[in-house]
Amino acid sequence: PDAIILDLEDSVAPSEKDSARLIVRNALRTLNFFGAERMVRINQGRIGLKDLQAIIPHNVHLILVPKVENAAQLKKVDDEIRTLCKKHGIKKPVYLMPILESASGILNSLEIARASKNNVAIAIGLEDYTADIGVQRTNAGRESLFARSQIVNAARAVGIQAIDTVFSDVNDEESLRESVKEAKEIGFDGKGCIHPRQIKPIHDEFAPTSLEIDNAKK
Repeated sequence: PDAIILDLEDSVAPSEKDSARLIVRNALRTLNFFGAERMVRINQGRIGLKDLQAIIPHNVHLILVPKVENAAQLKKVDDEIRTLCKKHGIKKPVYLMPILESASGILNSLEIARASKNNVAIAIGLEDYTADIGVQRTNAGRESLFARSQIVNAARAVGIQAIDTVFSDVNDEESLRESVKEAKEIGFDGKGCIHPRQIKPIHDEFAPTSLEIDNAKK
């Protein structure tokens, strides 16, 4: 993988937040990531700021900020990271990837993309987005085309990457490949995985075609 995301948010039960924070902190301290970028998805609000206090001192490259709805939310996280970096003498920047998962977030995507110079990507989470607008998520994806196009355009306008949502069915490689092809056609630069077996198909489908390589050479 290009990056490994350690999760403190939706995959962790509320009663396990404190122990998960310690596990992620210890993983950052001790595990070999074999060249993959070290990313952590924090929680929302005050819990997320508490997450930052535990993980920022331990060589994390990027923070994923879930359910961002406006620029102010992201700036609050960015400010806390700056404070912690200064406190711990960390010179390298800690980058940000806001995840947009609601109608409000999508409509504010450009201001969110511009909210910090440490933003390097903007992502979309379709499970929560489709719930927010009151529809079922489908493989065809018609219900989310507007939202995904908004993400791509906001990212392009600011010069950062657009990252597509995860594909939930880890046993359906054919549909995964179709999803990646569509994401590439729309303009996304990458896609999240929820299982190691999804990595190669995603890399395969995002790789430039022979025609694209020939055009680039010309």
